[in-house]
Amino acid sequence: MAGIQVTIDRDEVQGLLESDDGLAALVERVLNQVLEAELTEHLGAGPHERTPERRGRRNGHYRRGLTTRVGTLELEVPRDREGRFRTELFERYQRSEKALVLTLMEMVVNGVSTRKVGRITRELCGREFKRSTVSELAQGLDIQVEAWNERPLEGPFPFVIVDAMQIKVRRQEAVRPTSVLIVVGVNEEGYREILGIRIANSESHEGWLDTFRWLRGRGLSGVDFVVSDAHEGLVSALERCFQGAVWQRCQVHFRKNVVDRAPKSTHDALHRGLDRIFKAEDREGARAAFRALCEELGGQADRALETLEAGLEDATAVLALPEKYRQRLRSTNMIERLIQEARRRERVIRIFPDERSPWRLLGALLAEQHELWSTGRRWLAMDAFWAWKEAQEQGGLEQAA
Repeated sequence: MAGIQVTIDRDEVQGLLESDDGLAALVERVLNQVLEAELTEHLGAGPHERTPERRGRRNGHYRRGLTTRVGTLELEVPRDREGRFRTELFERYQRSEKALVLTLMEMVVNGVSTRKVGRITRELCGREFKRSTVSELAQGLDIQVEAWNERPLEGPFPFVIVDAMQIKVRRQEAVRPTSVLIVVGVNEEGYREILGIRIANSESHEGWLDTFRWLRGRGLSGVDFVVSDAHEGLVSALERCFQGAVWQRCQVHFRKNVVDRAPKSTHDALHRGLDRIFKAEDREGARAAFRALCEELGGQADRALETLEAGLEDATAVLALPEKYRQRLRSTNMIERLIQEARRRERVIRIFPDERSPWRLLGALLAEQHELWSTGRRWLAMDAFWAWKEAQEQGGLEQAA
């Protein structure tokens, strides 16, 4: 939708804002234009326009409500004759908006919010909320998030990426750090799926072990390659649940670990050396680049080089894969981008009133992203991977014989 433009002249804006529901009317007008522009992009032609690029024809409209922070809007959704057009404005938008507003409502109802949060809630919703109202809204949203988060996982997931974000939750009459554990998989066809989200007291071995067992119980299988940081509890849980899978230590986290242990005067040289290591053609080339870096620094950053040597094999495991997969599977950046988006919502809340609240809000957000990924382009072309894996297995059989 980045290229979509809407046009409303100044007098029209002024007239809309002077009406009783001025802001809602203005947003409704803009979104109706967005819907029409979306269909124009989908068809490759505007209304009554004849172009060689046209991919279908319009087929009227249907009315659809959209609940927003400025009220419920009545939108005119255009249709195409083939029934292929699908707008992005509805279910995803409503679910995340409802989750955010509901969490703010909970904070007010439970008496743990500040006056500022109370004002925000009234601005977003236009009124105070009773406990029964909160309970009813929460139940409906919980059912949706629960269904997504407990869905069966079908088919093998050769690649799994794992990370966590830290939030604050009021628990046992105190505000306590809490971990949100997020697991993403790439299925056999190369599409990304957010496999699930769990709320845990910390990034402990037990928390990750419980998460991985839960995923396996839902059908997670065929894991060949796992990407994560080097948190001790996480790594031990991975070794226990995914025996035989290759572990790739996140190069972004590892780079920071190494550089933080070096004098500032050596940082530029370290970064250049790490670039040569991580971009080597194979693991032997990475080892050679490491030895060259040691010679270059000549005892100026021994602690950093000791850390690099200890983690070198795990951080360059991705070099065993075909080159086309290395850039995307060398780090947990995919989940880091999800976490950045989650932070935008989390900052509004600051302190969650209970563990259910972040599960609901972040679960709704991740369910939206899961839908976008599952209906978008493939993230990886998997043909080269399956050919590589078959060659590896064949080589192992020949060596055993």
